[in-house]
Amino acid sequence: MIRVLHPRHGIHAPTSGTPPRLPGSVRRTTTIDMLRPDGIRGPLLLEGRGRDLATGAEGEAEARAAAEVKAVVDFFDGWKLTELTTSPERPALTPLVGQTVGSGFRRRLEAAEPGLADLGPLYQLLDDLPVATLVSGHAIGAAESRYPKAGPSSHRTGFLADQCAGFITGGTLMTGVVEDGRPPVVTGPDAHPLPDPADPLGWHPHGPLPPHSMRRARRIDVRPGAVASIDVLFRDSYVLEDGTETVIHEYTVAAAAADGVLVSCEATARVLPWTECPGAVASARRLAGIPLAELRDHVRRTFTGTSTCTHLNDTLRALQDVPSLLGLL
Repeated sequence: MIRVLHPRHGIHAPTSGTPPRLPGSVRRTTTIDMLRPDGIRGPLLLEGRGRDLATGAEGEAEARAAAEVKAVVDFFDGWKLTELTTSPERPALTPLVGQTVGSGFRRRLEAAEPGLADLGPLYQLLDDLPVATLVSGHAIGAAESRYPKAGPSSHRTGFLADQCAGFITGGTLMTGVVEDGRPPVVTGPDAHPLPDPADPLGWHPHGPLPPHSMRRARRIDVRPGAVASIDVLFRDSYVLEDGTETVIHEYTVAAAAADGVLVSCEATARVLPWTECPGAVASARRLAGIPLAELRDHVRRTFTGTSTCTHLNDTLRALQDVPSLLGLL
């Protein structure tokens, strides 16, 4: 089937496969599947899985941590979280049920269980729930060939002008919102599989997706040294009606750290929705010289506006976990 691409689509250069695991390194992989088993207008089911895998000097692999999250969100009722289960179990998170996974969720998560960020991939999965919910709205627009009209409560559906490069006033997305009450539908390229058949341990187990579902996939490879090397992949994908998986957002990041501080940080845009989106890529370089322990707070406070990207920001915030990953070695 020939797909018609939007004439103002952004970069279409997705990665192919995954680099080999290096001896003496550690790899974190996570996925969040965005599913609607009761139909495209039904509840949003978020199923997350993650694993930290250490690779020894002789190439032997050992899982050091694993986690799973299942969350049900009422997408059309303020993104209300109606169910939450985790493995390992965290009873302290029960009060989050009944509240929104939108604005303030990450602060409530940290308040519910301080120190959760130090407990392996579970925190990453939970931290991804707000933006995974936001991104999942693409499935509605793509399945119905149009998004619901934004109307006067557009801030609730994420269509707030100038919040990032892709939402810049006068850009492709916001022009659609202003003129038609909804943004244009993203038309991404085919997704190349990330797992390498030659290395079945390279990713944690995860299966194929049904039509009109989405997935957020992350990989962080860290190798210690006087200057630790960091290699990152971030991808959001969507499955068409015919089963073809397409990429909506994809970044890679090459970074280095020494003595708990980022020495360098270079992002590369692989797939982005609109022509305006690559304007955010250079923002990653601003993290050079920032302590790793301060990254999440620093990005949240200072990476705002049209020089940044919501999805790149999420990618960069995750670098705060590099010291704990190095500790697994």
